[in-house]
Amino acid sequence: MKASKSFTVIRETALFAMFGALMFISKLILEALPNVHMIAMFIVAFTVVYRVKALIPIYVFVFLTGIYGGFNLWWVPYLYIWTVLWAAVMLLPRKLPKKLRPLIYCLTAGLHGLLFGTLYAPAQALMFHFDFQTTVKWIVAGLPWDCVHAAGNVVIGALTVPLITLLEKLEKFSGSALRGKAGKNS
Repeated sequence: MKASKSFTVIRETALFAMFGALMFISKLILEALPNVHMIAMFIVAFTVVYRVKALIPIYVFVFLTGIYGGFNLWWVPYLYIWTVLWAAVMLLPRKLPKKLRPLIYCLTAGLHGLLFGTLYAPAQALMFHFDFQTTVKWIVAGLPWDCVHAAGNVVIGALTVPLITLLEKLEKFSGSALRGKAGKNS
C-alpha cells in the first residue's frame, strides 16, 4: 500500500509538471495570435477532472511564464488571474447535464477572457497608482482585446469536453492499473 501511495505522488508530480509545461508551450505556439491561446481550455478541463490539484499545473504554467518572460510587473496579476477561472469552474455543479457541458465550459472560458482586463486592472491600479477613473479608462481601452480573448476562449473551449473525456479515461485506466499492481503486491 505504501508503494502505491509513493507511485501516486510520483505520477501526479510528473503529470502536473507536464500539464503546466503543456500549457506554457501551447501559449508560446499561439503567440502570433494576440490573446488567443488554450490556457482557459486547459484550466477548465484540469479543474473538472483534478479539482483542487488543478492548481499545481496552473502555477507551473505561471512560474514558467515568469521564468521565460521575466518576473516583471506584467507578471504579477498572473499570480491570481488564472485562479479566478479555476474558482469559477470549482463553483460549477460537478454533474452538469451532458448537453450543457460544452456550452457552460465555453461560456465560462469566454467570460474569463472578456473580464481579463478587468481582473488585471486591480494590480495595474495598485502598481501604477491609478485612481478609479484612470482604472476604468484602462479597462475600456483594453476591451477590444478582451473581446478577442473571449472569442478565442469560446472557440478553443469547444475542445474542453473531449479533453475532459480523455483525461477521465486515462485516470480510470491508471487507477485500474494501479489497483491491479497493488493486488499483485499483496
